[in-house]
Amino acid sequence: MSHKILFVGAGAVGSYLASFFARAGHDVTVIDSWPEQVETIRQRGVSVTGPHDPFTARFKTLHIHEAQQLGADFDIGVVAMKSYDTAWAAHLLAPHVKPSGFVICAQNCWNDPLVASIAGPERTVGLIMSGISVAMWKPGEVERGAERGSGHVVFRAGSPDGKSTPHLKAVADLLSVVDASQTTDNLWGERWGKLCINAMGNPVQAMTGLGGRDVASEPRGREITIRLGSESARVGLALGHRVVKFGAATAEQWADASRNAETYRTIDSALVPKAGSTRNWRSSMAQDVVKGRRTEIEYMNGFVVTQGKSVGVETPVSAAVVDIVREIDAKRRKPSPDHIEDALKKAGY
Repeated sequence: MSHKILFVGAGAVGSYLASFFARAGHDVTVIDSWPEQVETIRQRGVSVTGPHDPFTARFKTLHIHEAQQLGADFDIGVVAMKSYDTAWAAHLLAPHVKPSGFVICAQNCWNDPLVASIAGPERTVGLIMSGISVAMWKPGEVERGAERGSGHVVFRAGSPDGKSTPHLKAVADLLSVVDASQTTDNLWGERWGKLCINAMGNPVQAMTGLGGRDVASEPRGREITIRLGSESARVGLALGHRVVKFGAATAEQWADASRNAETYRTIDSALVPKAGSTRNWRSSMAQDVVKGRRTEIEYMNGFVVTQGKSVGVETPVSAAVVDIVREIDAKRRKPSPDHIEDALKKAGY
């Protein structure tokens, strides 16, 4: 069945998903605030590369000020903006999705409740995207990094209230043209697991200018990764979430790593890059810093720190990292590998 789909956001994630949907025969429209991106897609489409056959996709693309030409007959809406743009994007999108349709929150961080408050909880689907990395360094060119391997389910669709609805199955079916997908009754546990992955990788690469392999190649790079993962896991578990396994271990093992030397060593060993590995991908936050854009630090590690305070879990490394990235956002610091040592020492390690 062909769907009429409206995206707000034509960045890396939005363009990548929209391209696959359009290629699969869906009627896709994308709105974006990046003028060069809109004009490039209009002129030559989107070039899509990655661990799959390359292709070029074409779909209708609008500038923000052209949204008034849209009707209210879309089957599906997709919010694919940065976290700090969630509210206005959802308000722009929701009126154009018909009452029987639904809105997908295709973002990092904890934005599903905000989208649900605007679009309606019964019309909101949270989408977890795990083990997929995409980048857009130039207008009209989106690239996906290497896949995690066979058997990994990249997309998980869940409802904010935990209920199973036909919308979830529809989203899983829709995403199957991109990669493996499934429904989940544990949106918050899945979301927190993804938040942990983001919180222990994104800011370290953003504040150092290093790629993921560079960070993991050094003991102190792995240490800051483990301590950020441990703090994030302890907060999620203290909040009562059924946090799913993420990265190299279960949430419980990550939480234990800051207290148990044997658990720490096990995870540390798992993080050492494999011989022959050359993948040195830059996270979305690192991409933002390179482009001079505002980061999502307040919505990743900042959220972990805030939630930690609410349940009495200390998060000193997360807090130190937030302070450094805030300084980079404010242009008072530049990325440097030295920031790893700065953050760990400030936190007492």
